[in-house]
Amino acid sequence: MITAMALGMTAAATLPARALVELNVNKGNVEPLPIAITDFQGGDALGAEISGIVSADLKRSGLFAPIDKSAFIEKISNPDATPRFEDWKVINAQALVTGSVSKEADGRVRAQYRLWDTFAGQQMSGEQFFANDANTRRVAHIIADAIYERLTGEKGYFDTRVVFIDESGAKNARKKRLAIMDQDGANVRYLSDGRSIVLTPRFSPNRQEITYMSYESGQPRVYLLQIETGQRELVGNFPGMTFAPRFSPDGQKVIMSLLREDGNSNIFAMDLRSRSTTRLTNSTAIDTSPSYSPDGSKVVFTSDRGGRAQIYVMGADGSGQTRISFGDGVYSTPVWSPRGDLIAFTKQTAGEFQIGVMRIDGSGERILSTGFQQEGPTWAPNGRVLMFFRDSAGGPKLVSVDLTGRNEQPIPTANFASDPAWSPLLE
Repeated sequence: MITAMALGMTAAATLPARALVELNVNKGNVEPLPIAITDFQGGDALGAEISGIVSADLKRSGLFAPIDKSAFIEKISNPDATPRFEDWKVINAQALVTGSVSKEADGRVRAQYRLWDTFAGQQMSGEQFFANDANTRRVAHIIADAIYERLTGEKGYFDTRVVFIDESGAKNARKKRLAIMDQDGANVRYLSDGRSIVLTPRFSPNRQEITYMSYESGQPRVYLLQIETGQRELVGNFPGMTFAPRFSPDGQKVIMSLLREDGNSNIFAMDLRSRSTTRLTNSTAIDTSPSYSPDGSKVVFTSDRGGRAQIYVMGADGSGQTRISFGDGVYSTPVWSPRGDLIAFTKQTAGEFQIGVMRIDGSGERILSTGFQQEGPTWAPNGRVLMFFRDSAGGPKLVSVDLTGRNEQPIPTANFASDPAWSPLLE
């Protein structure tokens, strides 16, 4: 449990008025904002750990350039006091973060931060959070999200988790376990024991629940798993499954592609309450990889009905099936952005694998990353960053890239990793 409280402070009246610093993330090429993040006072090493996580989160976003602490002139001893803004302007820190950490009498950790605009000489925001020891990393991610939102005007994505397939062992005898971690690769926890093959986990869009495929019975079965309780529920046996389910935006349905007795792969939606299925496509081609739009009104999928796999969009009831991609190559794994404005995809062309995005009508296709055997994009909940997996040096590893395509970051994992799925923001 984490609780928050806003902190207020009146800016010094003698300081000149100026528009508060902000970062326009809608520009094509965003210059990272220089920001100074001081070690949080108190809490021994915990203060430095929290400020370090905040700094790392903001830096990985590609929108912020944390300034080296060795350049700091003022040494903050009281994070509640107004800083000497001239000392921070000299090193071009356009924003400054100060904070403190302490232990409460009931054993909880109290962490607070203040965000300052150094050139305007004003506090922009400030909050304090109370959490138990196990949640101190979450507090750091929440603070980073608050700073990101105040400076960009958009929600952050740091207080999230990623479920993925952890792969270890020899290539011809690979052990695959369902695993979950913080979005920065920390706090890895295993959700399966590796005795059975597990594949394609997918997060519910509105709660900490996933769906995934397992071959523990020798046949593909789909399960629902509650992350916190470990409660598992069988959705059904799907021997003809060709692509794993994804949730509808309300979490009440899953959509999947199934190979039926007629030999065709078509798309079906299942109501999780009644377990009834509705067929959405009826094609002699291979229709697969369905993903709902964030409002639940449409579905994007791939089909080779035109000769090779391209991207199509239809109504959630299967109506109005329309092709939207017309580029060279083969398209797969389309995923609708949580913002509703873009569709991410994998594309194979000229012997290369590409991760790209296009508008929902197929226009404005942009390639964000090109490499050898990379696929499976998943969106951060703010729709600004993608994560995918790339096969390199003997096995797959996770990578993130932002919408500019200029900020590609490896996601550290102890073993090989594939099939990432990003969670919603944690509650």
